[in-house]
Amino acid sequence: MRRSARRQRARDRRQAAPQVSVSEAMLKVGYEIVARERAKRQQVAPVNPFKPAEHPAAFMPDGGLAMDDALTDVGSWATQVSSDFAGSDCQHFLGFGPLSLLAQRPEYRRITEVIATEATRKGIRITASGPDKAKRVKAIEAEFRRFRVMDLMRKAAEQDGFFGRGHVYVDLGEVSREELATPIGSGTDDASRAKVVRGSLRGLRTIEPLWVVPTGYNASDPLAPNWYRPTAWFVQGRNIHVSRLLTFIGREVPDLLKPAYSFGGLSLTQMARPYVDNWLRTRQSVSDLVSAFSVMVLATRMGNAQGAVGEDFFNRVELFNLTRDNRGVWVVDKDTEDMKNVSAQLSTLDVLQAQSQEHMASVSGIPLIKLLGIQPAGLNASSEGEIRVFYDWIHAYQEALFRPNLTTILGLVQLNLDGVVDPEIGFEFEPLWSLSDKERAEVEKTEAETDQLRIDSGVIAPTESRKRLADDADSPYHGLDPDDLPEGEEDDEDNPGEGDDGTAPAVARLFDAARARVAAE
Repeated sequence: MRRSARRQRARDRRQAAPQVSVSEAMLKVGYEIVARERAKRQQVAPVNPFKPAEHPAAFMPDGGLAMDDALTDVGSWATQVSSDFAGSDCQHFLGFGPLSLLAQRPEYRRITEVIATEATRKGIRITASGPDKAKRVKAIEAEFRRFRVMDLMRKAAEQDGFFGRGHVYVDLGEVSREELATPIGSGTDDASRAKVVRGSLRGLRTIEPLWVVPTGYNASDPLAPNWYRPTAWFVQGRNIHVSRLLTFIGREVPDLLKPAYSFGGLSLTQMARPYVDNWLRTRQSVSDLVSAFSVMVLATRMGNAQGAVGEDFFNRVELFNLTRDNRGVWVVDKDTEDMKNVSAQLSTLDVLQAQSQEHMASVSGIPLIKLLGIQPAGLNASSEGEIRVFYDWIHAYQEALFRPNLTTILGLVQLNLDGVVDPEIGFEFEPLWSLSDKERAEVEKTEAETDQLRIDSGVIAPTESRKRLADDADSPYHGLDPDDLPEGEEDDEDNPGEGDDGTAPAVARLFDAARARVAAE
């Protein structure tokens, strides 16, 4: 009797509950979702990609940025013709605030730091043509180390990667505000000789672009030398001439966008953001899928979720979720319900996630082994070719980003030493690729054999080969005094014939040494 009463009460509740069709309920939910999405889109203000960049008010000139009327007119025209796609997919300057926050993410930071570190890892080599300049070259190298020039180059490259431009301030001591607005030249011209005297260079230091506001640029005459190029920078109440604040821009934007980017370039962070966003979304999606790859499906009457019986239905589902276990049992109605388990396939998730991660390497141009530490897979797989191509690109990046400002710094350092700039002194970037010990020994053996053939044929003398080895910075005999010959070698110089083994004595000893090193390897 009790069972019959319970069944009757259940039938009464089902009959009393309003019957809503599934299709009708789904349509109502769909309409509600569409209405909410439309409301969200109307709340998002359109982005003007040509609007000048914003800086802290305390670091702005009193009159605001110097803008010509032509800039405003062109900006309005560009905004109208690009309204269909401008601002989408990071096609506008993100701002220094968001870029500073994104610099904390390891994905963005890793990209910028790898390029900046590789570009400055080996540094530069001071070169000189002409005799008797070794002492001056060593003095310049000492000054470069004292001013930490390559460390500053690395920081400037990081700023360029994070924000789109970097700055190195040339500190010539305490000067007036009026003097800061005057040029100091390019390091080799008359202006530099007049402003930079012996001992006047106090130091060099980097300044983030957030605190540096462009001013005094020309947007009306494309033939002028300052066309879309600031002639001065405004730093907290002081106008600094461009020659005193060396600027590093690795990826310039078109002229129309320069005011919007605060006359900087496109940052690596902004370039990589769509790819990093895809990677973060994919990574989180894979994690969520692994956490809930198995879903239980209850096939029942959807009317049970409506009306008076709805609360009992959801309590029942929550009970199942709370007590779900491999040793648990779920009881369903034999006639009206069915229970199934739906599991997602996990076999290809690693491939999808890896491809999303590798896209970050493609946009940055960094090999996977350098950016992610991933070794190539497969028989005889090697990253040597990719690394060589990457080093070639880094060399081109060094020439474009560093050489103009390093040339200026080299001139300023020489003027700071003795007030004279030697036009025959320059610099070269050290090659990033280096040979292994075995490869280096084989090269030395080949060079020794070549020197032996040239001496035997009378092309050069043994002392000339000795001098070449002494001047070679990569040679184990670098720094050897060519004139300080070992005992018995003076006679070899007077009679550069064959030794007891049929070879020129000096070169024969070099050949034996190289051969011994190869054998040891």
